[in-house]
Amino acid sequence: MKADTLFTPKKVGSIDLKNRIVMAPMTRCRAIGNIPNELMAKYYQQRASAGLIITEGTSPSPNGLGYARIPGVFNTQQIEGWKKITNAVHEKGGKIIIQLMHSGRISHLLNMSKESEILAPSQVKAAGQMWTDSKGLQDFIVPKEMTAQDILNAKEEYVTAAKNALSAGFDGVELHGANGYLLEEFLSPVSNIRTDGYGGSIENRCRFVIEVVAAVALAIGKEKTGIRLSPYGVASDMPHYPEIDATYDYLSKELNKLEIAYIHLVDHSAMGAPEVPLEIKKLIRHNFKNTLILCGGNTKESAEEAIESGLTDLVAFGRPFINNPDLVERFENNWPLSQDLNMDLFYTADEKGYTDYPVYKS
Repeated sequence: MKADTLFTPKKVGSIDLKNRIVMAPMTRCRAIGNIPNELMAKYYQQRASAGLIITEGTSPSPNGLGYARIPGVFNTQQIEGWKKITNAVHEKGGKIIIQLMHSGRISHLLNMSKESEILAPSQVKAAGQMWTDSKGLQDFIVPKEMTAQDILNAKEEYVTAAKNALSAGFDGVELHGANGYLLEEFLSPVSNIRTDGYGGSIENRCRFVIEVVAAVALAIGKEKTGIRLSPYGVASDMPHYPEIDATYDYLSKELNKLEIAYIHLVDHSAMGAPEVPLEIKKLIRHNFKNTLILCGGNTKESAEEAIESGLTDLVAFGRPFINNPDLVERFENNWPLSQDLNMDLFYTADEKGYTDYPVYKS
């Protein structure tokens, strides 16, 4: 095994990366009023030594702002806020992609503007609760089943948001098709019980995702478009179903036809979720010819091994980047990783547990 595999350059679509270490998207809830800000710019700039940063989930629509204090990219203030962040990362020689996340049914009206709606493929309520700043934890609400017009509107919102992201200086766009949010809600026959062209068969359930990816790729360039997937994930009340393997076999083949830059495959087993079987990872790797990013519970050593074996091209790290803003340098110099991680501060509103983690002092 080459000791420096993680630190070799890699071209992903049209984006030249200085190393193969990706900062995974992580919701951090610091966007007060849903507008990206200077504190967020500092946070991302601190981590710009990553080959690629993928931002926290960012809503393409007022209807997708399901969580408290998550950013959007659908109005002028938000675009201007993101410009500060992309500039800060680029100043340090980093590359940054925005993750477009429409939260779908994983939402609460108390986190949204009055004219917003909670939309989903079907009127299937998710089990569980959502944090709201005004009333604490609240049960999820039965969503509105999307009409044909709602589906058209949502696709247009993704396209507009992707264009906005490029105008804000992003190097590309990742569509969040994982973790039980809107795109994955269409994929699953548990959350999608439609009887029209967007429900029922595997092809129909994949249709919305494929159409969104195709529309975004056409608008901003396939070489700047990626997607995140979580087969076997159970986040946000997504139970397993018999057709999982067949669904992702079909979907990955269709995504390959679109020639997008990458698939970002997340495995949450390190946090207690079911493991994504190695066979599924290999199947997607076989079906999809462009870049594959694997994410979930990796160490420096396991990341090197996954790249050396050909299973993946890049490896994304999430939580280690929170308390190790200099994670790349620590890996490169074999410095110990910080174990000081305050989970109580993951989703709070200020700099504590966000930008105040120190770099390594050698």
